[in-house]
Amino acid sequence: MVLAFFILFFERKTASSAWAWILVLFFIPVLGFVLYLLFGKPLRKERLNRPVAYDNPVFRERLSRQRLELQSGHFTAPSPLAAEWQDLIQMNAIRTDAPLSKASNIQVFNDGHRKFEALFNDIRQAQHHIHLQYFILNDDDLGRRLVSLLTEKAQQGVKVLFLYDALGSSSLPKHFFDEFEKSGGKTAAFLPAMLASINPRFNHRNHRKLAVLDGAVGYIGGFNVGDEYIGEKKEFGYWRDTHLRLEGEIVHSLQNRFFIDWNQAAEHYPMKYQEAYFPKMKEVGGAAMQIVASGPLEMREDIKNGYLKMIHHARTSVYLQTPYFIPDKSIMDALRTASLGGVDVQLMIPHQADHVFVHSATLAFARELLEDGVKVYSYKNGFLHAKTLVVDGQTYSVGSANMDVRSFTLNFELNAFVYDAESAAEMADLFRHDRKLSVELTESYFKEQHWIDKAKQNIAKLVSPIL
Repeated sequence: MVLAFFILFFERKTASSAWAWILVLFFIPVLGFVLYLLFGKPLRKERLNRPVAYDNPVFRERLSRQRLELQSGHFTAPSPLAAEWQDLIQMNAIRTDAPLSKASNIQVFNDGHRKFEALFNDIRQAQHHIHLQYFILNDDDLGRRLVSLLTEKAQQGVKVLFLYDALGSSSLPKHFFDEFEKSGGKTAAFLPAMLASINPRFNHRNHRKLAVLDGAVGYIGGFNVGDEYIGEKKEFGYWRDTHLRLEGEIVHSLQNRFFIDWNQAAEHYPMKYQEAYFPKMKEVGGAAMQIVASGPLEMREDIKNGYLKMIHHARTSVYLQTPYFIPDKSIMDALRTASLGGVDVQLMIPHQADHVFVHSATLAFARELLEDGVKVYSYKNGFLHAKTLVVDGQTYSVGSANMDVRSFTLNFELNAFVYDAESAAEMADLFRHDRKLSVELTESYFKEQHWIDKAKQNIAKLVSPIL
């Protein structure tokens, strides 16, 4: 009862999350208390404060200037399509450190082999620095090959930094990075365990996946580093994900985010601004886009708000792919109203579950949308891990954020919001191709389910705010 009192009146939680935890505490009081310590405690800002802060005066001045232009009505959009989305652009620029920038080249990957082949080639060509950040790095063939290549580059004098999440990569052996670090490479773990093998903080993980090479090439998306992400684990089969390879000034936004995250995690090797990490680039055309970060230190859910803007803006179609669909009421209402207003809203989720209870909640929320005309597809060609939202075949978002409460409020996430018809059309084509490898879920599908499956879905939905 004391803990319930503190949750209600002192912890910064949403009403639904607070009541879900109170429900757990009263039904399973002892276990519920332990679960709350592991999953429910909020993150304090002091936990991530470091004595050496990173500041980029060039990036800061550019962002300030763009914010002023947007708010004063003097902003000139780089394309007619970007002008149509100026409300979203303004919201992202003002709420986050996400100036509108251009990508001179965008390459879309939906296959792990192709993505890592491209990344490995870019690593081999790097001359000055390599910055990598992943939620999961596994001690398997792909993980060892990547670190071996990074070790070679460090031996050549290239500055190599690797940031990983301590919980997501908890299976790494103690001496995994020894050779890499002896060669001059540096690593940092985000929110490391307080004890040697026990990490009690299951929430507030750094779920971002990004790479920056020589400040000129960047990667952002959903692929982690492990054999399953290239389809080499039988329990998952083919791994369907989405990642972007970017060139141009937009890479500076990725670099800026990496520096911030690195300095939060690395106590002994803080990074300072240097021009070499942000090379000047020629003014060329390209796709307009923004790199938007969100995390538990902010009350506003910036990536979710971006999703909402996109859905409300839709006029013809909304294509959504997510492995975990546990939305809050605002997302559900946005999808419903879009569908009822004549927009073709299609949701794709995995047929195969990697977290059974979470998958049950996903099915429960998906079923709710059917009565409002939303079409739901279950991807059967392996495991669907892509996190994409494509609107009207012209604008899209790709990144690390799932369409769930955990990504909206608990984890540190990173997404690209892209205002480019050419690559958006490619994204829409990929969705339509995946649809051929899926089965449509209808009301009859859910009615024919066993009562145990229905019960699991109802229970999972009840506690969904804390999943």
